[in-house]
Amino acid sequence: MSVGLLKNNKTCKVNYKNKVDGLLLLRNINDEKIKTAFFDPQYRGVLDKLKYGNEGKSRGKARHDLKQMEENTIIEFIREIDRVLLPSGHLFLWVDKFHLCTGVSGWFNDTKLQLVDMITWDKEKIGMGYRTRRKSEYLIVFQKAPVKAKGYWNDHAIPDVWNEKIDKTHPHSKPIELQKRLIEATTEEEDYVLDPASGGYSVFDACKLCNRSFIGGDIEYGED
Repeated sequence: MSVGLLKNNKTCKVNYKNKVDGLLLLRNINDEKIKTAFFDPQYRGVLDKLKYGNEGKSRGKARHDLKQMEENTIIEFIREIDRVLLPSGHLFLWVDKFHLCTGVSGWFNDTKLQLVDMITWDKEKIGMGYRTRRKSEYLIVFQKAPVKAKGYWNDHAIPDVWNEKIDKTHPHSKPIELQKRLIEATTEEEDYVLDPASGGYSVFDACKLCNRSFIGGDIEYGED
């Protein structure tokens, strides 16, 4: 199934939890092969902004211990995703409140990716905050040019505020049902879905539920 997708089938596998640097995985994918991609950058963002002082001890130890991405690394990931996406393919980018407010548009310079929508995920669980308490994360939707909805987004009943409580198995655990719904809306069964920073592999789990082919991996989690 991966014939034509990968430059070297020995570097990573389809439908497998590849333990690999995400940039190496991306560079092993041929141009314009991916229909839909998810990207959840590992950054501290709002944690660094709030600076409670006890991160890594009593607060958020698992997330604190993850290897964090510098901004130039995130930009490199996005440029590689832009390269491997098919024309009119979608990228779903997870961001926290800090990055939503400060903006991520600079990450998309020199790409063909255009902002087309956003979904707020209500986690149904109260988090931290000096003033308001965080309860949501945000999924910014980009589409590679040419921007088209008809024929490329097939579910028009997805709300832009999505409620889903999850069992947290990873510091970056994400809602499987939402991701499944988005995968079904933007792909067909023969299409590839990409997650180059897979974390807890919720995108892989979503692909299994809707019979899509997954390509992805994580530098810390996965199988050699």
